[in-house]
Amino acid sequence: MKVRTQSKKVNKAWLNDHVNDPYVKLATKEGYRARAAYKLKEIDEVFGLVRPGQVVVDLGSTPGAWSQYLRRRMAPAGAAQGALDGTLIALDILEMEPIEGVTFLQGDFREPEVLARLEEAVGGRPVDVVVSDMAPNLSGIDSADAARIENLVELAVDFALHHLRPEGALVTKVFHGAAYDPLLRLFKAHFRVVKPHKPKSSRDRSSETFLVGIGLKG
Repeated sequence: MKVRTQSKKVNKAWLNDHVNDPYVKLATKEGYRARAAYKLKEIDEVFGLVRPGQVVVDLGSTPGAWSQYLRRRMAPAGAAQGALDGTLIALDILEMEPIEGVTFLQGDFREPEVLARLEEAVGGRPVDVVVSDMAPNLSGIDSADAARIENLVELAVDFALHHLRPEGALVTKVFHGAAYDPLLRLFKAHFRVVKPHKPKSSRDRSSETFLVGIGLKG
């Protein structure tokens, strides 16, 4: 009974925070599917990553808020619908409601056949930006969670190394914990500029941050 009561308190606190969250309200007002859009928006505004005419890959895209932001950045006058100047490919293990102009692939990024479908969609073109909001289901066991986080980020880095143009950029979500320092070293080994960034829209109690790598070494 105590566990259930505690769970109800946690759920009530989360719901209260969610309802009163200014980014939730802003997302609703501006037509984004999730408040996460403002995380990528701030990262893009700080580092100037996304422009019309680019090839952009969005990993872990569902429910689609990042893809919505990206297509607005790549459309004339920031339109949420209509013409898209560039190519935007999104991928997630979960289904995503369609977004006009966005090529969506459903599948597990860790599976070779899904990666092959993504590479087919890219079609040999150099990619300008790869963004990844992928995150594993966390078990609460630090060592296991760190391994899952590392694996997803390593796969995103590997994809970027094979497909980014030399001056391209990679943005991935990471978490402070056992996996953080190894992943920071991985980025520094492969990118000329590496910047950790925690957007203002990331909740204070969240351990998430984002690693931004710009310009491939070598």
